[in-house]
Amino acid sequence: MTTDYKTFDLGDFVLQSGTALSNAKIAYKTYGELNAKKNNVVVLPTFYTGSHMRNEGFFGDGRAIDPARHFIVSVNMFGNGISSSPSNTPAPQSGAAFPSVTLFDNIKAQHQLLTTELGVSQIALVTGWSMAGCQSFQWAAQYPDMVDAILPFCASAKTAEHNWVFLEGVKAALQADVTYDNGNYQNPPVKGLKAFGRIYAGWAFSQTFYREKMYQLKGFDTAEALLQDWENDHLDWDANDLLCKLSTWQRGDISQQPPYNGDFSKALAGIKACTIVIACDNDLYFRPEDNAIEVEHIKNSELRIFKSPWGHCVASPGNSPEFQSYLDNTIRELID
Repeated sequence: MTTDYKTFDLGDFVLQSGTALSNAKIAYKTYGELNAKKNNVVVLPTFYTGSHMRNEGFFGDGRAIDPARHFIVSVNMFGNGISSSPSNTPAPQSGAAFPSVTLFDNIKAQHQLLTTELGVSQIALVTGWSMAGCQSFQWAAQYPDMVDAILPFCASAKTAEHNWVFLEGVKAALQADVTYDNGNYQNPPVKGLKAFGRIYAGWAFSQTFYREKMYQLKGFDTAEALLQDWENDHLDWDANDLLCKLSTWQRGDISQQPPYNGDFSKALAGIKACTIVIACDNDLYFRPEDNAIEVEHIKNSELRIFKSPWGHCVASPGNSPEFQSYLDNTIRELID
């Protein structure tokens, strides 16, 4: 599979805040073909540090989502450096001046792409990991008549307060770097980006993962070696891009839109899609307890808990073959 993609021009895109994002664009890639009945569409939004390329780990030949049978639309979210982001938007909306974006804005843009550019009127499945799973919930609440099924994994319909606090921690570490300069940096805030990565690694895996030294399965002799890898990984990211998506994540809440107007239970009840939510018992910020509350209010829904010391990163492609099989089997139940 290649790393090429297409860009859909949204023009001056009015965000939920009322601000217009000038010359907005979302980048996407499609796999497979739309069938004659137009009922084989699978939408894969991207996760926090994800891209359409990294989404390729969730489908393939012989997998539950298969380009031979499905029309797969993999869409990059705002702020990921490929779609419109602080790092690639010209002044006066560049860098720290990039406007706030919500999950509602992302799904509104994706809806325009599917309906006006790709000729899609019905979606068989929206699924994804982490923030992509949050977008799955958002799709089903925002366009309930268009989505047949959703399968969010390691995600939530509303960002929990403890999850918000975790994100405040990594954000504060990044912004504490004097080079950051309130987002107006001339050079990357290296110390802040490294601190961001080190703190994040403590939440991405479970306590058992570290106690059992499971980082050795990833080729690291020590926990410190793993932390240094996370530091280096985050040096590849633009700081304002990270914080743009972090803000979107923190404000995730499917009820913050008409006709729900803040009524979370009503928003969950408004979901018509057949829903299976997969949680990891050791996910430290998307907790199964929050998902259990959510599925109580979603008709035709079910929560399944996968037990693994990998924690939130159980779903990262390549970490757990057992989870991949579990996910594929669950997807088959929904769309086959």
